[in-house]
Order: sequence, then C-alpha cells, then structure tokens
Amino acid sequence: MARYLWLSVAVLVLDQATKWWAQAALVPYERLAVWPFFNLTLVYNPGAAFSFLSDAGGWQRWFFVVLASVITVVLVVWLLRLGRRERLVAVGLALVIGGALGNLIDRLWLGHVVDFLDFHWAGYHWPAFNIADSAITLGVACLLWDGFFGQGRNSEDRSARL
Repeated sequence: MARYLWLSVAVLVLDQATKWWAQAALVPYERLAVWPFFNLTLVYNPGAAFSFLSDAGGWQRWFFVVLASVITVVLVVWLLRLGRRERLVAVGLALVIGGALGNLIDRLWLGHVVDFLDFHWAGYHWPAFNIADSAITLGVACLLWDGFFGQGRNSEDRSARL
C-alpha cells in the first residue's frame, strides 16, 4: 500500500505551495474577500486546531512537533500493513500523513502554522485553516466512513496487518 504515499506527497506540495503564496501575497490579518462567505486571511497559529494552546508560552511548538512526528510514523506503518482491498483506509491515512507533515514543516521552520482560508456566515467566522488541515479532516472522514460503513474485511486483509 506504499503506492498511496504519492497522495501524501501531493498534499504536502500543494499545502506548502499555497502557504508560500499566502505569505507572499497577503498582509497578516487583512481580509481579502473572495466570495460572500469566503475570505483569504493570513494568520499564524502557534497552537493546534482552533488555536488550542496558542498562548502556552512556546513549549507547545515542540510538543506538537513530537506529537505529529510520532503520529506520522504510526500512520505510515499502519498504511504499509493494509490489505489490498482497504483502499479507502489507505486514502484516508495518506491524506492525514500529508496534512500532518505540512503542518509539521511549518512548526519546524517557522514556529507556527500558516493559515489563510477563512469561511464565514452571518458574521460568524470558522477558524482560519489551510490545505493541510483540509486534508487531515478529509482523511479522518474517510477513516470514519470506512469504520462505520465499509465493507467487511476478509481474513486475508486482517492477517496481513497483524
């Protein structure tokens, strides 16, 4: 199932390219309206999802670097142990791996994650996010879908993972 790692690489490249563009083209915290419900807004997040631990004093950077590194290794091992028929799980894991690596690179190089996608409605804004966050969310959705609605795996697929 290593062939699915191309998807991780594609997510990583797209994520880093769009973050580079956002930093070159946008002014921090200034909103550039694209559609009535969508802005481009450059923000820097030293924390995790929804700015969790963003004001923790700096230690969170290295905590999230270690956490993302360990999770990525575990997910790669899981991906490599999948059976041939577990395509949706492979796609989900590949998306999460690519997104985790994209945000990991930001934390290592910049000390924070670059976010710039800002969806809003009726004055309420969803926290800004990026391509890596989108890939992680879509990957987790694939894993949940497979977990709840996926076809039963045969004994060959199960034994290949053990």
